[in-house]
Amino acid sequence: MDLVFSLIEANSAIIIIAMAVLIVILLILAIVNSAKCSKLKKSYNAFMQGKDGKSLEDDLIFRLEQIDELVESNAANERNIDLIFKKMQVTFVKYGIVKYDAFDEMGGKLSFTLAMLNERNDGYILNVVHSREGCFSYVKEIIAGNPVLALSEEEQDALDDALSKE
Repeated sequence: MDLVFSLIEANSAIIIIAMAVLIVILLILAIVNSAKCSKLKKSYNAFMQGKDGKSLEDDLIFRLEQIDELVESNAANERNIDLIFKKMQVTFVKYGIVKYDAFDEMGGKLSFTLAMLNERNDGYILNVVHSREGCFSYVKEIIAGNPVLALSEEEQDALDDALSKE
């Protein structure tokens, strides 16, 4: 037993130093924890300034309702955009026009050819010929950028002009 007490007395200096180091470490951790709690308390007080639990609850409910409205509005916008894209597939978005004199006896380039195509290059060529006897119009169908019937030079120029507008 005396041997145990003598070992404890010899190592008491080491034990005291270890305890002192442990106390210093715990003191540093307590100071760090206190600083973090103080910062958190300041943030909480700034957040809660001028509010009670009921007004904060009202604010949160209001914001959640706004989020719900935004989600509904976003869904409506997506539906509208899809509808617009579907309509754009059949809407004429490419045009080409060529004015010309159909007959030598008339001036002023009163005749014209108008090519109208959608995004898939489907559409029509409208050829309006003006003469002294009257005005005549012809329509030729275009499928995937290719005419169903043979085209005149002016009609081909109008089609090429429309196809160049990607």
